[in-house]
Amino acid sequence: MKLTLTMAFAAAVLLPASFARAQPANDPAGIWTLQDENASIPGLKSRDHFYTNGLLMGWTSPTTAVPAVLADLGNAVWGDGLRRISFDLSQQIYTPMDTQATVTNPRDRPYAGLLTGDFSLLSDTARSRSTLTLSLGVAGPAAGAGDMQNGFHDLIGRPEVKDWQAQIPNTPVVELLHDRTWRLPAAHVAGLDTDVLPSLTVGAGDLRDYVQAGTTIRIGQGLDSDFGIPRPRPGLSGGNAYTPTRPLAWYVFAGVDAQAVGYDLLLQAAPFRSGPHVAPIWDVGEMQAGFAVMAAGIRLTVAYVAQTAEFHGQCGGIHQFVTAAVSIRF
Repeated sequence: MKLTLTMAFAAAVLLPASFARAQPANDPAGIWTLQDENASIPGLKSRDHFYTNGLLMGWTSPTTAVPAVLADLGNAVWGDGLRRISFDLSQQIYTPMDTQATVTNPRDRPYAGLLTGDFSLLSDTARSRSTLTLSLGVAGPAAGAGDMQNGFHDLIGRPEVKDWQAQIPNTPVVELLHDRTWRLPAAHVAGLDTDVLPSLTVGAGDLRDYVQAGTTIRIGQGLDSDFGIPRPRPGLSGGNAYTPTRPLAWYVFAGVDAQAVGYDLLLQAAPFRSGPHVAPIWDVGEMQAGFAVMAAGIRLTVAYVAQTAEFHGQCGGIHQFVTAAVSIRF
């Protein structure tokens, strides 16, 4: 599996995009993004369990504000392209199915919190976006997930989650990720544009080792404004950067992805250390569908996500959650 991941990572970084050499114009705007993913979906009888919540706040630089050393790195790795850098601070919360039990079922998903700082270098051409991300952080009590969840539950009058003291122990996290998304214009339908966004992602580190392939189909106006909606990893993500190409840009979309998972700290615990763990399923699939709207320098994205089981013995059927993000150019 390690050899497969290494080969896939090299392919994702070096795979030529011969149709994607054109370079878009410089963008002097920076971008702030606030995003949340949550498994409590009104009307779908979905409640907090498994991947319960993901909160992200991020900043993306103008293309004119990339340090020379990073611009040179981008040239060495990808060749010509328009560069940006970004920094995200994210927290993810994972719980078992039964959050009211005072003794957690050892065959259920472990409680886990994840807190990371994610630094990314982006490279855009007219037809592709490549992203190299280094994530540093901690999984375990130091991530503050239990305090965050129960503090919010107190605020809205929901029951306390009972067994956060049983979460996985504190573990430093280092993750290197490479992603490439291609933007392939398709037909015009009733005055609207359509395109296809195939993507390949490879992650390696002590958080997750995985390869992900996916594609998204979009229909709307101003599709060349971005490369799809943003998502915390793992998941299909077009990134936080966008440049509206018309006063009102919008689209609806549907996408699918498949992940081959070699290792997942949040399910298996750290190697050579004891801790709560379950046996992961190596093949995981997702479907997502939603919309994006860009106007007055603001982008709003909303999507429904359905995910297949991540570990053996997972019950409750397809896991569902909603992701929403708002970004502001300045």
